[in-house]
Amino acid sequence: MFNKVTAFLQQALETREPSINLLDSFVNHWKAITNYYIETTDESRPVKQTDIPWCLRQMLDILVYEEKQQGEETGPCMEYLLQHKLLETLCTLGKAQYPPGMSQQVMMFFSKVLSQIQKPVLHLINVYRPVQKLINLCGLPDSKTETEESQFLFAVCTRVRKDPYVLNYILEITKDSQKRCSSTSDEALEEGCSGASSPERAPSPPSPSSSTTATGIIPVLMHLGKSRKSRVVLRSMESLLLLVSLPQEDTGHLLAEGTPLCHLLAQRLTELYCLIPSSLSPADIHSYSGAQWRCVFAMKFQRRASRFLVLGVKMARAIHLQWLKGVIQPHLLQMSEAGILVHTALLSCSVRHIHSPALLEELVQFLLGSDTHCEKQQDTQTHILRYRLIEHCNHISDEISITTLRLFEELLQKPSKSILTNLVLRNLEKRSYRLPGSGVTDERHGVESDVLEESEELEEDPFFTDMYEDSGFGSQEPLLSLPSARERHNTRAHTQVADIVNSFLCLVPQEAKTSHSSQMYKCIALSRDWNWPDSVKTTETHPATDFYEGHFLQILFDRIARILEQPYELNLQVTSVLSRLAVFPHPHLHEYLLDPYISLSPGARSLFSTLVRVIGELMQRIQHIHNVTDKLMMIRRQLMGLEEETLLDHVTLLKGVIVLEEFCKELAAIAFVKLPIEEQ
Repeated sequence: MFNKVTAFLQQALETREPSINLLDSFVNHWKAITNYYIETTDESRPVKQTDIPWCLRQMLDILVYEEKQQGEETGPCMEYLLQHKLLETLCTLGKAQYPPGMSQQVMMFFSKVLSQIQKPVLHLINVYRPVQKLINLCGLPDSKTETEESQFLFAVCTRVRKDPYVLNYILEITKDSQKRCSSTSDEALEEGCSGASSPERAPSPPSPSSSTTATGIIPVLMHLGKSRKSRVVLRSMESLLLLVSLPQEDTGHLLAEGTPLCHLLAQRLTELYCLIPSSLSPADIHSYSGAQWRCVFAMKFQRRASRFLVLGVKMARAIHLQWLKGVIQPHLLQMSEAGILVHTALLSCSVRHIHSPALLEELVQFLLGSDTHCEKQQDTQTHILRYRLIEHCNHISDEISITTLRLFEELLQKPSKSILTNLVLRNLEKRSYRLPGSGVTDERHGVESDVLEESEELEEDPFFTDMYEDSGFGSQEPLLSLPSARERHNTRAHTQVADIVNSFLCLVPQEAKTSHSSQMYKCIALSRDWNWPDSVKTTETHPATDFYEGHFLQILFDRIARILEQPYELNLQVTSVLSRLAVFPHPHLHEYLLDPYISLSPGARSLFSTLVRVIGELMQRIQHIHNVTDKLMMIRRQLMGLEEETLLDHVTLLKGVIVLEEFCKELAAIAFVKLPIEEQ
């Protein structure tokens, strides 16, 4: 109907232009609206049963047509609308809701004027003042006009996106209101943080606009974002994204310091998080794709907002205080295993979808702290959340251990140097895991190599004396190829790739190099800007000190030491985290995890030495298992889905052996791919 009327009007204007005066027609339509209020006596008659909607459509059509005809100049109809404050009057009529339904018609008219008129108009006082008033009429309790409100606000934000300089007019920011908003937001953040002590209930920090009626475009959009109508929610969130996508940097500062945007959005994230049912399984959470708007909007917003330093930093800080510290932390520190499980899984999923550098920095501070000095074994209270999370990797509940290990694996995939430094590298900086005096500098490579005096020749490990003859494998290929003491003694200053690979496994499939090469290059790209050294740090002569690998590696090594006794799924997750650590191209990390030839200081252990002890235990235990090779092959086929699972004795042990073997293959493949890259 609307298109037909527009076409008719345009045709009439083109064919009978001398007999039609646009201004007269425009004024007549407006007078028809005002006369209705003078002449009508039926106050209950809905607006749709009057001529008001038709008159408003005709006025809009005339304005659009006039603009096309006038070009750059402002036409007489637009001049009349501005000089006689028609928008102001319409806003008043809409507020009165007389006749019933008038507010919808007013919002529709405003929306179409802002979207169809091409010339900038929002900077004009007789436009932005009624627009401001109409914005404050949105978001009322029990509103029946949410759809029209969301469309109107979207039109406003689209117009601001087109003409960014008008943002000041829409936000109604003054110096006094900016100071008041900033101080109120900070107080609300602090109160929300300190008030969230119970994991059973989410905090509800007071909002700067916590009254029943939201005022200002930001609070109104956040209010509409809670609507039960999905289209209203979508339009409101799209409007916010339009505002934070403005290209000017000063708009980010304006939104951060002059509006409660950061606080309200963090509060909404907290509210949505608390609506997630606690009955969700970790597997379902881990497989979540993150496509729904309601759950991931804050992350999408943060990614857009991070382009502006002030807005991104303040938004990240608000999320840290209100969501992470105010809600997540109490849940992670609670005693309920079910609560720990689901909230660790939710946090892991959230980490996967974080891309903003500012938010990632706040997340790392929240989970790990900022300490950079070497850890001490007895230090358990420096950062209580970090300590508890790492302890959860060694929890009595296998599910909690697996889920927490997944969280750390997600962290290790994020582009943050401080994560590796905090968890591992700070404890390897001094290389005190090496036997003092065991390394001399190799001038060709700028690294140290182990040189053993004749009097210090290592004895054979008793666990491995005649290991292949007595293990039951007979003439089969050995499970692992371990270097003897003599081989270690004859090692050259710079260990060769083949020697290291052969230390973990006799043979690595050729295709392993390709598969791990991809992951290797990803880690190199991830750490390219972290200014890591190219070679190991030359150690100075120092008295022997007790080496502590740090809480994180301690737990991982403890888990690997129990690989023959743990569930298959848990072993897979532990080895996955260790493999990811081994791939990173830091020379100390490589030496400690992948070099089997280093001479360890007294009491120190490395990944290789831990595996050696596991193999020693394995060789003793499999002597008491009949047909162990056949059973291992059967278990392998079952895990690959080639055979149906059947009941077998020692199934946990046998699955542990298979994971151990595959882990050693993986380490060998990493070394095979990694060392040539480092030598280039």
